[in-house]
Amino acid sequence: MSHPVHAALDGWTAAFNRHDPDAMAELFTEDALFQGFGPEPTEGRDAVRAYYAVVPADRVAEGTVLHTYTLGEDVAGGYADVTIRNPEGPQSHVYMSLVVVRDGAEWRIRQYHVSPVMPQD
Repeated sequence: MSHPVHAALDGWTAAFNRHDPDAMAELFTEDALFQGFGPEPTEGRDAVRAYYAVVPADRVAEGTVLHTYTLGEDVAGGYADVTIRNPEGPQSHVYMSLVVVRDGAEWRIRQYHVSPVMPQD
């Protein structure tokens, strides 16, 4: 069985690449803490849905899980290296950290944070 962070990143990437804000919101818990590129953290599925609804449809993401951990049977986390491609401009390279929790038979994202990766000189 693969680690739940791998499944969370796969689900996130698939929803992002389909430009499907509803599917994206369903990956998160109802009370998820979400820190994207915006200046303030937000909370909940509605905030996640609204955030991804304004992402241009031509963006495509790909990512690789770099580290995972588990805290008991129902909580896990990790981080990934993610690139969001813009066909007409600069790429966004970020580290994404996730905390996922078991919700019945599913794993959902409880906490999400991205940080830009600064270019090396």
